[in-house]
Amino acid sequence: MSQTTATSMKKITLGKLVLNMGVGKSGDAIEIAKRALDQISGKKSCSRNAKATQRDWGIRKGEPIGAAVTIRGDDAVALFKRLLDAKGNIVSGKSFDEFGNYSFGIKEHIDIPGVKYDPQIGILGLGASIALSRPGYAIRNRSKHKARIGRSHVITSQEAKDYLVREFGVTVE
Repeated sequence: MSQTTATSMKKITLGKLVLNMGVGKSGDAIEIAKRALDQISGKKSCSRNAKATQRDWGIRKGEPIGAAVTIRGDDAVALFKRLLDAKGNIVSGKSFDEFGNYSFGIKEHIDIPGVKYDPQIGILGLGASIALSRPGYAIRNRSKHKARIGRSHVITSQEAKDYLVREFGVTVE
């Protein structure tokens, strides 16, 4: 077995990028958040509903309280580079989980390059999460013969940090 065959299944890629805006109430605020996410990503966003009732906050189960959009492929890589520019190409080492996923927040969406201020939208914050993957990860999501990812094939947080440094030129603090 050659060296390239042994490592081709270990190649890490950016699986998906999820942008999320939690507004906390339904109505016009949700539509504004969806419009802002559409402007940032160039894709159609959808609303996210509350999972439980919170009487103190006046939120009912099933009520839309946020908006999100999922981006995959080359569009996700291009948008992730823009998001990193908004953060100054610096990532926090504490923001990685044990499976190599990375999440961060942006306080003002107009900090993202290519996004212009719109007075109808205003200034909103958003959360971004990336899920890294390797070839073979589809076995945990397929409908027939689901299986677990083996321990040696799971992406560790250190591998994820090394990938971001190598591919995107970020600084991990």
